[in-house]
Amino acid sequence: MKHWLLLFLLSASLPAYAQAQPAGQRYTLSGYLKDAATGEALSGVTVSAGESGTASNNYGFYSLTLPRGRYTIRFSSIGFEPVSRVVELEGNLRVDQELQVAAGLLEEVVVSEEKKGGDVRDLSMSTNTLDIRQIRNIPALLGEVDIVRSIQLLPGVSTVGEGAGGFNVRGGAADQNLVLLDEAPVYNTSHLFGFFSIFNPDAVKEVTLVKGGIPARYGGRSSSLLDVRMSEGNYRELRVDGGIGLVFSRLALEGPLKKDTASFLLAARRSYIDFLAAPFLEEDMKDALFNFYDLTAKVNYRVNKRNSLFISGTLARDNFGQSFTFNWGNTTTTARWNHLFSDRLFMNLTGIYSNYDYELRFGEAGEQSFNWDSKILNFSLKPDFIFYLNASNTLRFGAKATWYKFEPGNGVVGNWDESNNISLPLKYALESGVYLENEQRLGAGIALQYGLRYSRFNYLGPGKVYTYHDTVPNEPRRLKQEYEAGRSESITVYDQLEPRFSLKIGIGDNSSLKASYNRQAQYLHLVSNTAATTPLDVWTPSTNNIKPQTSSQYAIGYFRDFGEAFHASVELYYKDILNQLDYIDNSEIILNEYLEGELLPARGRAYGAEFFLEKTLGRFTGWVSYTLSRSLRKAEGINNGNWFFNRYDRTHVLNTVLSSRLGKRWTVSGTWVYYSGTPATFPTSRLEIQGWQIPYNTSGRRNNYRVGPYHRLDLSATLKGREGGKWNSSWVFSLYNVYNRRNPYSVFFQQDPDNPVRTQAVRLSVVGSIIPAVTYNFSF
Repeated sequence: MKHWLLLFLLSASLPAYAQAQPAGQRYTLSGYLKDAATGEALSGVTVSAGESGTASNNYGFYSLTLPRGRYTIRFSSIGFEPVSRVVELEGNLRVDQELQVAAGLLEEVVVSEEKKGGDVRDLSMSTNTLDIRQIRNIPALLGEVDIVRSIQLLPGVSTVGEGAGGFNVRGGAADQNLVLLDEAPVYNTSHLFGFFSIFNPDAVKEVTLVKGGIPARYGGRSSSLLDVRMSEGNYRELRVDGGIGLVFSRLALEGPLKKDTASFLLAARRSYIDFLAAPFLEEDMKDALFNFYDLTAKVNYRVNKRNSLFISGTLARDNFGQSFTFNWGNTTTTARWNHLFSDRLFMNLTGIYSNYDYELRFGEAGEQSFNWDSKILNFSLKPDFIFYLNASNTLRFGAKATWYKFEPGNGVVGNWDESNNISLPLKYALESGVYLENEQRLGAGIALQYGLRYSRFNYLGPGKVYTYHDTVPNEPRRLKQEYEAGRSESITVYDQLEPRFSLKIGIGDNSSLKASYNRQAQYLHLVSNTAATTPLDVWTPSTNNIKPQTSSQYAIGYFRDFGEAFHASVELYYKDILNQLDYIDNSEIILNEYLEGELLPARGRAYGAEFFLEKTLGRFTGWVSYTLSRSLRKAEGINNGNWFFNRYDRTHVLNTVLSSRLGKRWTVSGTWVYYSGTPATFPTSRLEIQGWQIPYNTSGRRNNYRVGPYHRLDLSATLKGREGGKWNSSWVFSLYNVYNRRNPYSVFFQQDPDNPVRTQAVRLSVVGSIIPAVTYNFSF
């Protein structure tokens, strides 16, 4: 409560401070920046006045405090025509500006990344911001644009295999990534077991991945941030976008509710695997479910020059199976209020709801059946403030409180006559935090960002509380005591200080040196028996038996522009993580009330080098990225207490993305990826039981071998429809896995049927052949 009171007093005093500056000396130039075609706010626009400058925030607002005088103000952003205006700053002045899309540039800049990490003049590092136009030109599975698959082509990002849910950043697990959709956390990003993500590209404006130097305003995960921002909707005219593909179709509708004042966006997708398969199914399979869908909506209202309201939400679900079914889905809602206290103090107040649930069911009525479901939901409230102190300092501060409810598992075994409920106890928690950070420009190309976040996590009742005996290697910890905690009883409290620091030193006009450090705490854990995220994973809070993860990451990088077209960077990083969850061998994870006794705290470390070369202008555009890295783990009772490579370790990762325009209507693109094989535990001996050879590992070594390498070539060609009128269309022809590579997802071992004394290794490949596709896109 004390830190919330401190935040209130600080925010209340700043408007008075802003008004108390000496009159006639310095004045504030501020305003909103918009897209001239749609009326949408433009973020990241550079606003410069002589040697001073700033950038518009996520809602298009900028503020620049300068001495009295005459200035030429320049507004510039990639993909838009720059605008210059001469102003006489004799007092506080509001200047709103609209920017026109650069018609000639739009066709040329296929890679239109707002290069926050690669830009030598920007402070942030280990950051990539992708415009949705760039993502649309990347070849994709079945021709369907996908955001998560696109970021897997960036340096430092990988996946554990074909069709794996989630992604891995700098050797981290999938649950260590904070994924936000309009500020709401997303706990599972996957459709169709990881082949597609829940983010509809027709509803997305911008995607930002932050791998290091994460600002203090973000917290809750130990590896990275993926910030997905939805479009606001067109404030000027009604617009329809859509596409028809082989697997699913999509439709998006946006337009003004009141011109230049209120807008809406509605986007939907649905697969039709079930419709296509229906004629080929047996009669007893006609009611089988094979579909996924998502619905995204947003409404925005500009109340007046100082207030704006936003509400957005997403519903995404997957339904697969018949007598054996998987069902899972995400629901998010975000409500925001923007308010200008003064020309220099901006506030965004956000309320958030997020829910993820899944269900596993097999068996039919009248037969022995099993039903299992699990859920995590949270409510959050967060005020965020930006105070433009002066031309050299931008101060950010705020707070966040999140209440969680965990349903680890509700299981029912039985039939119509009898059932056995084996549900696990519910868990509750409250997470809160406050932060303060400042971005400071020192001149001579030197800039700093420094901040501090204080977080606090309270594991609450009601619920059962367990204590265990000390760890015995390779054995579950024995239960010592259990008791029932009362409603809202504070069971365990953790708190952490999380400092953040970034530095940029400009070296001439075309290069810079950057460094960063960030410490982060993660209070939620994903319990999974696979390296890839699956619908059966269980989220659990930090408890009296499970400590929060903490990570410390150091990074240094060199960034250089070669003319206007080529950009390059090299980054080195080292990351140390404490209290990662690992498991004893042969642990029982599903519906285990005493699961905490099967878990072990592990220490992790990851280090590597990332190389990035990008071409953004001209007929040929694209990038090449290469990552050389190591990711290791160490836990008492595993691998004889020695370090071992964790499941997310990939020594070499190479990504190539190329795109070329052929005339005015054709664009061809290609990607080629190469991953080193991931570590895996293979058997070293055999045990014979009643004539059966059972392979098992007697070495005590975890991840003692590697699965084979992964590589794949994808190609696509886009044919634009003839121009004329408001109807626009394109055909996308794509080839996924061009040379039929059977990439190994995993390897399992079985007795050779032709020679029972031999053990046979069987490689499982999810996609083992070329997949052609065609998609028709349209807009009007």
